[in-house]
Amino acid sequence: MGNHQAMQPGSASVATAWLGAVCFTLQLYFDFSAYSDMAIGMGRMLGFHYLENFRYPLSSVSVTDFWRRWHISLSTWFRDYVYIPLGGNRVGVARHLRNMFIVWFLTGLWHGAAWNFVLWGLYYGILLALEKYVWGEKLAGLPKIICHFYAVFIVVFGFVIFVFDDMGQLGLYLASMFGTGGNALFGTEFLWYVKNYAPLLAAAVLLSFPLYPYLKERTERLAPKVQTAVSVCAAAGYIVLFLLTTAYLVNDTYNPFLYFRF
Repeated sequence: MGNHQAMQPGSASVATAWLGAVCFTLQLYFDFSAYSDMAIGMGRMLGFHYLENFRYPLSSVSVTDFWRRWHISLSTWFRDYVYIPLGGNRVGVARHLRNMFIVWFLTGLWHGAAWNFVLWGLYYGILLALEKYVWGEKLAGLPKIICHFYAVFIVVFGFVIFVFDDMGQLGLYLASMFGTGGNALFGTEFLWYVKNYAPLLAAAVLLSFPLYPYLKERTERLAPKVQTAVSVCAAAGYIVLFLLTTAYLVNDTYNPFLYFRF
């Protein structure tokens, strides 16, 4: 669920197609964010300090905000070595738009020499340009919850473009998502997925938000003895999670990091 195999185009219901897109987004985020955190942790063990690569990007309230939080090392590299040398935003509107589209065209190609990556890069280039020059100020005045759903919709839709390297399959899947292929709104497969994976999906959605920093901040306000008790419980929880995930990995087939394919 949530991987490329689960996101097959065809006769899936609208709800199932959207569920697959959401699950793939969550899978890609946790996959990439996790091995970035592993690199940071192993670096600290060796005396190196790497910067954070993800800052809860699925809690973003705009496309601009999302790219300040997602794959920060890549965004920073393109900003420093491509965008700024081209003139950045200290140029006229036409040249600024040119600079943005060059950066996002190259960002797409960085993920792979395929049309879906080029389309994905230009998709974000267009949306970022629209936020900058068309509806950015109006968006900032809307309630945060509306801005959040706007950003999540764009991100989830974008990752559907990202995953399908076959344009025919991409078209079929998009038709399933928007119900233009004659598919049903709901189906038995959607109910089966929700019934069997609802707790996992709920946990993934919850942990994609800055829950841990919030709890950590709240814990630091407690009395020292309570803090100690909470720390002991947290350590025990980490050990249990480590054992459970290790058992799951040992029992599962070989499954390399998803983002290594791009």
